[in-house]
Amino acid sequence: MTKTCNGECSACGVDCEERKESSFVEKPHELSSIKRVIGVVSGKGGVGKSLVTSMLAVAAQRRGNRVAILDADITGPSIPQAFGIKEKASGNEMGMFPVKSKNGISIMSVNLLLENETDPVIWRGPILAGTVKQFWTDVIWNDVDCMFVDLPPGTGDVPLTVFQSIPLDGIVIVTTPQELVGMIVDKAVTMANMMKIPVLAVIENMSGFKCPGCGEIHNIFGESRIEAVAAKHGIETVSRILINPKLAAAVDSGEIESFEEEVINDLINSLGLGKGVK
Repeated sequence: MTKTCNGECSACGVDCEERKESSFVEKPHELSSIKRVIGVVSGKGGVGKSLVTSMLAVAAQRRGNRVAILDADITGPSIPQAFGIKEKASGNEMGMFPVKSKNGISIMSVNLLLENETDPVIWRGPILAGTVKQFWTDVIWNDVDCMFVDLPPGTGDVPLTVFQSIPLDGIVIVTTPQELVGMIVDKAVTMANMMKIPVLAVIENMSGFKCPGCGEIHNIFGESRIEAVAAKHGIETVSRILINPKLAAAVDSGEIESFEEEVINDLINSLGLGKGVK
């Protein structure tokens, strides 16, 4: 126990002896079977984390995996929009059921439970965290090879709850090529290290814009520093996604499953999801 310990282990990442005596990991629903869980995180909002989550899920599903998305961004849920899902989630006395996308990806999001998708979720931290736990424990996920968890930005209540309650096999960090990128990644990596969660990859979204006329890539948000930042933390897998109006249009129209991005395809292979999880 540290000198500053207040006895609230659920809000602490320190690996002390007292902490080892208990585990906060929650078991999934008894009818669920989930082989691998990957969190998608960011140190700040607006970097395209939900977009990357959706693309990872689509690419993994195309390679023969049975894929699910747990949308843990309770106050800013955008996964249903990307997949064009209007159907509401259902349930019975046994539990809740995720909604299937057009191509069979299982999805659970708070927007699938609200009467109107534009209704704001005005809840305090403990309720948000409790909802995420229920998406893990009360939803019947059936047979899932790989689940992607779309986390809200930052290092607050919900990310901490996911890190402690859901047995993550690793995380993917999403960022952009701006001056504060180093600090943002540092925060995410430090939190992952404190919680003993492996960092599998870093993805730099909006990495530049390729001119359709001359083919030159313009660094609209500044020069990329992602390789140096990744090397600092010993992260070997780094990917970049260029600004693509067609990709934005696919998300806005709910057609993310019709879009193919070579960078994400390569990343899926590097994460060992190319031929299904065994």
